[in-house]
Amino acid sequence: MLIRGAERDGSGQGDVRIAHGRIAAIGQLAPRDGERVIDARGGLLLPGLHDHHIHVAALAAALTSVPCGPPAIHDLDGLTAALRRPGRGWLRGIGYHESVAGLLDRSALDVIAPDRPVRVQHRGGRMWFLNGAALDLLLAGQPAPPGLDRATGRLFEGDAWLKTALGSHPPSFAEVGALLARVGVTGVTEISPANDAVIARHVVAERRSGRFPQTVLLAGSAGLSSSDVGDGLRLGPLKLHLHEADLPPFDATVAAIRDAHDRDRPVAVHCATEVELVFTLAAFDEAGAVRGDRIEHASIAPDTAVAEIARLGLAVVSQPHFIAERGDAYARDVDPADQRLLYRLHAFIAAGVTLAGGSDAPFGGSDPWASMAAAVTRTTPSGAVIGPSEALTPEQALGLYLAAPEQLDHRRRIAIGAPADLCLLDRGWVRARADLASVRVRGTWIDGVLVHDGIDQAPA
Repeated sequence: MLIRGAERDGSGQGDVRIAHGRIAAIGQLAPRDGERVIDARGGLLLPGLHDHHIHVAALAAALTSVPCGPPAIHDLDGLTAALRRPGRGWLRGIGYHESVAGLLDRSALDVIAPDRPVRVQHRGGRMWFLNGAALDLLLAGQPAPPGLDRATGRLFEGDAWLKTALGSHPPSFAEVGALLARVGVTGVTEISPANDAVIARHVVAERRSGRFPQTVLLAGSAGLSSSDVGDGLRLGPLKLHLHEADLPPFDATVAAIRDAHDRDRPVAVHCATEVELVFTLAAFDEAGAVRGDRIEHASIAPDTAVAEIARLGLAVVSQPHFIAERGDAYARDVDPADQRLLYRLHAFIAAGVTLAGGSDAPFGGSDPWASMAAAVTRTTPSGAVIGPSEALTPEQALGLYLAAPEQLDHRRRIAIGAPADLCLLDRGWVRARADLASVRVRGTWIDGVLVHDGIDQAPA
């Protein structure tokens, strides 16, 4: 396949040939007999984007679930309408936030939806709210699990128990694969902390079937090993998911980091609060840090923490779009003195910290172009600006998704012999950088296969 007349990052306009899943040639190239030729029309051709923090199975489930929080639902009336849709079987709600109608409980859900089993997940992903019908089904003949308050129907850290109780299996990734391909994502870091050999086998099966074409770096539990990966699936970091209200013993965390390092595996730590970040930095200081160790989110990072992250040589994987999606709630709920510390970007780069971008989908939007736009504007839904000094240039924002998944300090580029994981934009970079949110991807290739074909669509 020959892509003609494409703008290439920093290299002007030219042609790119794909053969046997690789970039075979670059330059002014003549078509070969029988070769498919794609006219790039001067659109920018990039290495495929990589989402460095995503929960693919959860996103697949979310696509068949009912939104229960902002931006779709803002109040009790909206929640009631969403949960009273016709049906008899299980109803799964996602994305709930207490700004809608306070902290949900069994009684409230029984009033809203008394006639079918309902489970609603909090936006943070760690708590479920169950109505009476759901509790009756789940607890029939078995004791309540740790983390479940039967009186309120609130289940904390209960995903594994829910899967067993419901007899559920990992969902098809087909819709997620197509969704990501449409926005130019050719690879993901699946970073759910419970990922184990079962999910590894499922990911391999989804890739072999073609339902999920993206390459995958699989982070997860300590039980994952190199024997669990292959066929486009690579072993990623140990994922530690901290919670400020119930931090693990410090010595145990240090031991877990050291054990992962001893097995040549880096560590990724969820840090959504300042307390979690301070705890994590102390643990890395004690255990020692290695290349590939990373902080997920760094949601609130004071200057001292930024400096310590830089000293330790840790990378940060951020979600710039959270300002665009949740910024008004942050402006209302976060202490004004701390708002400049939210999802910092420029401060990390200025300190020499390696920075990459991930969606955290389904807990955030999955479109990397919207996230890039948010990194540049720092604008909330109402049009306010949070932390304007943390804004990135469009070039820096794009770079968040061009980082190599296992070497975040290395930017992937189009080069002869490189994997033909590519995305072709509907415009050149001058137009794209002026309005990143409106960029459309005309074509996405993974291993040289065109997995999203919008080539014949009219240009924007």
